[in-house]
Amino acid sequence: MVSLAELSPRYITDEKGEKISVVLPISKFQELLEDIEDLAVVAERRDEPTISHEELVASLKEDDLI
Repeated sequence: MVSLAELSPRYITDEKGEKISVVLPISKFQELLEDIEDLAVVAERRDEPTISHEELVASLKEDDLI
């Protein structure tokens, strides 16, 4: 995950000096979008049933994947 210090944000302020917008390097913006997409997938899948590591390994062995 990207920290605020790594983002190198620049701020746009109004006439009172209050921050109203943020300008980010496109690469940092894309990283943030990827993080958001990952979090959305996790949220969508949180209610899916789980299996133990042992069950997963056994299933992969049955399918000759490991």
